Amino acid sequence: MTASLPPTPQPPRIAVLGAGHTGPVIARVALAAGHPVTIAASGDPEKIALITQVLAPGAEPRWPADAVEDADVVVLAIPLHRFAAFDPALVAGKLVVDTMNYWPPVDGVQEMFDDPRYGSSEIVQRRLARSTVVKTLNHIGYHELEDDRRPAGSPERRALGVAGDDPGAVKTVAEVIEGIGYDVVPLDSLRAGRLLQPGGPVFGVSLRRADFEQALAA
Repeated sequence: MTASLPPTPQPPRIAVLGAGHTGPVIARVALAAGHPVTIAASGDPEKIALITQVLAPGAEPRWPADAVEDADVVVLAIPLHRFAAFDPALVAGKLVVDTMNYWPPVDGVQEMFDDPRYGSSEIVQRRLARSTVVKTLNHIGYHELEDDRRPAGSPERRALGVAGDDPGAVKTVAEVIEGIGYDVVPLDSLRAGRLLQPGGPVFGVSLRRADFEQALAA
């Protein structure tokens, strides 16, 4: 009798919240890596159906609540100034990837985030108290995210940081990042994620893993 093979693990289902510049690119690279992807803006999915069809073919546009319902990972890719109106209940119990940046010279002062005691993702976590927040994809330009992907083992493979307080959540997100085409440098806390923010040593800089680690340690 032939022994049955164990089932092949399914890639995590990803929900992308945000259909501006960043969201569709994240959806597209996640789809290319084999992930089922849903995408949502703030309202009727019909309004982003054409955008999705053109920029992220294969992603399923849904209402936000429907998009996150069966998602394993929720990517928060909305403009930072809209976060104050974001409903924390929408992502309660979910693993949330925070790709947002607080960058006053570009976006102006946002009172919620204008507290030097905390990094921006720490503030996101405080508001999304029933979610598990991981910070990544904020320190690479959306226009680079697709073009800079490289296969595992490539000497040109770029590194990205993944920061979080929950080791299991960091591991899950790291596997997604590795799968889309980047080496991962894990940071052991959201507080350490400040190093990934605007003004930090790796923000907007293309570095291989060893150089990335060295920049963080400097």
